[in-house]
Amino acid sequence: MTSQTKNNLKFILPSLLGILLFMVPISYKGEVTIPIAIFSGMLQKALGPSLPAIMTVIIILTLIGTLAAKWMKPDFVAKSPFFTALFDVPVIWVIARVLGAIFAVLTLFKAGPEWIWSENTGGLLLNDLLPILFSVFFFAGLLLPLLLNFGLLELFGSLLAKFMRPVFKLPGRSSVDCVASWLGDGTIGVLLTSKQYEEGFYTKREAAVIGTSFSVVSITFSLVVISQVNLGHLFVPFYLTVTLAGVIAALVLPRIPPLSLKADTYYHGQEEQISEAVPEGYTPFSWGYKQALKRAEKNTSTASFFQDGAKNILDMWMGVAPIVMALGTVALVVAEYTPVFDWLGMPFIPLLELMQIPEAQEASKTLVVGFADMFLPTVLAADITSEMTRFIIACVSVTQLIYMSEVGGLLLGSKIPVSFKDLVIIFLLRTLITLPVIVGIAHILF
Repeated sequence: MTSQTKNNLKFILPSLLGILLFMVPISYKGEVTIPIAIFSGMLQKALGPSLPAIMTVIIILTLIGTLAAKWMKPDFVAKSPFFTALFDVPVIWVIARVLGAIFAVLTLFKAGPEWIWSENTGGLLLNDLLPILFSVFFFAGLLLPLLLNFGLLELFGSLLAKFMRPVFKLPGRSSVDCVASWLGDGTIGVLLTSKQYEEGFYTKREAAVIGTSFSVVSITFSLVVISQVNLGHLFVPFYLTVTLAGVIAALVLPRIPPLSLKADTYYHGQEEQISEAVPEGYTPFSWGYKQALKRAEKNTSTASFFQDGAKNILDMWMGVAPIVMALGTVALVVAEYTPVFDWLGMPFIPLLELMQIPEAQEASKTLVVGFADMFLPTVLAADITSEMTRFIIACVSVTQLIYMSEVGGLLLGSKIPVSFKDLVIIFLLRTLITLPVIVGIAHILF
């Protein structure tokens, strides 16, 4: 077999497998999903009731590793860039990891104040969300190199640069992040983006834009949301509305602060890793294919593939789970046990009345509470009688995107350069941009 044929196979086979696992929707048990989500579901089912305990152990081990890295500086951390990045974190994240460990232990044993471990606060995270993240991260982390390391992004980057650059101010390769999120899960999109940013393929601005605008909620999750407000029969118009509003937000947000103010510089001062400019004598496809083969050629061993996958898994489990547990619990406690989100929603009442939305006062409470968790708006919407208002709440809760119990926590736990303040502003901007679009469509439908 010639080296050219070998490189072709090295690019084509892993990339096709990656597309199949992460991007090809299939029907499974009456639901449209992707293979990676099916594997994750199987693992979650197999481990079942033990997953909250497993996640608690992972969060505690993360804290022990962090405290050891800060005070004892063991050789295995000092001599490894990977473990240094994982454990030697800024003080704010040390505090978050301490809180995450405390909340996880109290929730697991149902000890201490009930407001920490109740089924609507810590219990929701440790028993419902973190088991999903454990299994999704295991398979997504292990198999993510199929999308990242064998040339697929290089090909897409060249093919789609002329569309993504002028429309979204992003590199062509970011289209893969978007599709993987859309068909799979927003968490996969955040993970993809963070890895690409760390490797020097996205600037700070690009990573922040992709992480906050393209880590969209999956089709499967959206179906759960619309069913929660008893409007499952309207899934198609609901998802089309969400898609349109999301695209408009993705067009506007990169062009205004805070995203437009992010620096176009690379992680730790790296140089740009790849140019999407097509040299003379090449078409976008032929140049992209050449770059893809060059990338595929660098992969020489199966061991390094699994080593990369194992690092991804540890990075996600230990980097993200404690942050989600800490920040998610705090946000849910504030939402459940204080009137803070009711007060924050009050300025929206005149706007909702102006837009002629029925039960505007009840709806206003749901607009801000989505920052804590995406399901909370639809839970609060259960008492609203107007179908139109429930439809609007369901759509807005999906297009807001930044919720602390998952995507928000993941973004803060990742290397993507966004602060808590950035996320608050982006959440409010997404709400104000998508709300008029959704309300306009709702008035046509109802």
